[in-house]
Amino acid sequence: MSEDFKSSLNRIAVLGAPIDIGASQRGTLMGPAALRTAGLLNLLGGLGFEVEDHGDLSISDMAELADAPPDKARHYREIQRWIRALSVQSYELARSGAIPIFLGGDHTLSMGSVNGVARHWGEAGRELFVLWLDAHADYNTPATTLSANMHGMSAAFLCGEPGLDSLLGEEPRASIDPDRLELFGVRSIDSMEKRLLCDRRISLADMRQIDEFGVGILIRRVIDKVKGRQGVLHVSFDIDFLDPHLAPGVATTVPGGATYREAHLVMEMLHDSGLVRSVDVVELNPFLDERGRTARTAVELIGSLFGQQITERPTPSNAIERGE
Repeated sequence: MSEDFKSSLNRIAVLGAPIDIGASQRGTLMGPAALRTAGLLNLLGGLGFEVEDHGDLSISDMAELADAPPDKARHYREIQRWIRALSVQSYELARSGAIPIFLGGDHTLSMGSVNGVARHWGEAGRELFVLWLDAHADYNTPATTLSANMHGMSAAFLCGEPGLDSLLGEEPRASIDPDRLELFGVRSIDSMEKRLLCDRRISLADMRQIDEFGVGILIRRVIDKVKGRQGVLHVSFDIDFLDPHLAPGVATTVPGGATYREAHLVMEMLHDSGLVRSVDVVELNPFLDERGRTARTAVELIGSLFGQQITERPTPSNAIERGE
């Protein structure tokens, strides 16, 4: 393994995306600041990473396009500017060799962050898989949505579903195949969305499966699938994946989410796999939080994803750090 590759895995590039118009309730624009305030950068630095904070993305210089907005896609114009800007920045950060972490903001940001990362890995000859930790499938399109909120269309857009075809303008669209999307922790799906997921054969681990088989077995299946195809993994972590009692600071709470230990086990196993090359942290709404409790929990989980552990265990990730 080259020295350049080993050193790149010790660099993390953090970029905030304070977007909150893709959801029904405002407030996620404060998410990046809340995660920083809760100690995210210090935690990652304490784990031995070189942390590059690129601040918060701005779209003030991003011009509007002249395409016709689709029906049932609220705030399309402004979201389009965010997604184009994010795709460009995501691609450049991934090319730099660092592991990008995108701080949201609502889940529309993934339309840009994942697109840019997927473009980079496609050029590198590697398949990008996306693990979608979320209470919702986010697999609506303008034709199926009940709310017209675009944060519920992000996963569908990434898989190339029609309806938002001009969203990126001239920026290359790097869609992933539906079999490279892994929905995990889902417990709220719209009726037409459910049919679309079935038609596309999207891999989905809902809370019934998690209750029946446990998160360890189900995450191991994801890890083995990605390893078997020599792929890399993007983790899109919507904080409503967690149970609302644990993480109240989200607008779209759904009872019965992941427990504290289930969520940490997911993150710990992902770290041990050595596959994670980019991350989204989305839908934190500090306006709805209780004294920063949700932000602190999210930071703890990202710590587990990047190697915070009680005892030292041999893993692909720390083997790389030792130069093995």
